[in-house]
Amino acid sequence: MTVCAIENETAEASGVAPDAEGAGSTGETVLEDSAPDDPPEAPGGPGGASPGTSLAALPAALPVALPVALPVALSGPPPVAPAFTLSADGSYAARLALANVTADPSDGSGGAGGAGGAWFVERWTLDGPEPYAVPLPLDQPEEPDSEVLPLADGRVLIRRRVADRHAMSLLYPTGPGTGELPLGAVECAELTLLPPSPDGVRAYALSAGPRATSVWLVAGGAFGPELVAEVPGRCSGGVWLDRAGRMLALDREMPGGGPVKAVAVDLERGGEVTPLLQIAPDSNDRLLLADPDSGLLLIRSDAPGHDRLGWGVLGSCLPVRFPECLRPADVAVTPFAVQPGQMLMPESCAVALRIDGSAGSWVGVWRPAGRRLHQLAAPAGWQAGRGVWTRDGVLGLPYADGNVACGVALLEAPADEEPGGWPSSGCGAESGMQPSGGAAPLPVCKPVPLGQAPLRGRMVPG
Repeated sequence: MTVCAIENETAEASGVAPDAEGAGSTGETVLEDSAPDDPPEAPGGPGGASPGTSLAALPAALPVALPVALPVALSGPPPVAPAFTLSADGSYAARLALANVTADPSDGSGGAGGAGGAWFVERWTLDGPEPYAVPLPLDQPEEPDSEVLPLADGRVLIRRRVADRHAMSLLYPTGPGTGELPLGAVECAELTLLPPSPDGVRAYALSAGPRATSVWLVAGGAFGPELVAEVPGRCSGGVWLDRAGRMLALDREMPGGGPVKAVAVDLERGGEVTPLLQIAPDSNDRLLLADPDSGLLLIRSDAPGHDRLGWGVLGSCLPVRFPECLRPADVAVTPFAVQPGQMLMPESCAVALRIDGSAGSWVGVWRPAGRRLHQLAAPAGWQAGRGVWTRDGVLGLPYADGNVACGVALLEAPADEEPGGWPSSGCGAESGMQPSGGAAPLPVCKPVPLGQAPLRGRMVPG
């Protein structure tokens, strides 16, 4: 399952000059795409904002351990927004929402009519004809550093810090109130919920220590939180590699320092560790996303000489590629969703990316075969960095603005044109602003067999 590096012979045979920063002591040479960066899809701002559609400027936390800097604040410190989490199948979402609470003058908090904010859990239901939100408040407000994770049955797991422990509970609606099922607690200094398990039933958490990292099963077990694996080194991240929720990829730094390398952890074999990414001996190789259907991997590595976004295929001996179009100037690019259902066709998968710049956050869409980064406007109030693809290639972006408390904007990914050609006018996709709008069928993209991948600079039909 090790992903190999690009050798010098590959670049020389392709006729592409090596990256000046990538030709270091490791002998690493990176083949870059020859297609130019996309021009704006439409006038009116970064990413081609459609008329009447503003770019979302809401700050949102990036996924845990993604090595991407947040954009510079535009005007003063933005309010801290807890993460918005989607369930494994995209049917539910959960977040901490802020409610305005009027202070009681008799409670000694000071000032008649004073107002403050109280955090509570909110669950979104996204798989019905109309998305809707269900508040799950309890007697006491939640702390803003709590984490939430929706399960496939609609219950919401919450992790709360209580002194030196991390308490786990399941929340669910019970008529007019909220039910709570305590699951137990984990005593440790740090504990972070991992992305939802693909089976939708179990939930895991990561506790990183100075010399080893513990993987905990915190929901779906028989006796409360269970320690399921101990991985040597300090681990972060967390990407699922299969549909069963058995193989987990972690970004690991060994005790004493050294490069960060992604490894695969088998949770059914006591945490057996297998190397996953070894692009160069001294490079930091992190796994950001993986699609179990096609085997497509989205990788961040400094093997080219500086931090770059690249892609590879799980279990393949083909080299990792670092497309030039995935490093536009003056922005940070982070992948957050891969189109499922493209069995054995990694190059045909559409990848959604969050693009952060000085003007806010917007959406990018890219396919390995197309070698173009389409930049598109996001709906106002987008839960930045969150979304889910359908198998047909329609991207759902959850949002909440002044008019819609819970909505999903449907974005039709633009088709890739011939490499080297500019898009014709009017081909940019728009974000539907209705909570549940119908999506027109997308044009069918001809998949490129893996054996015909553009490894030697060939032009590949989109």
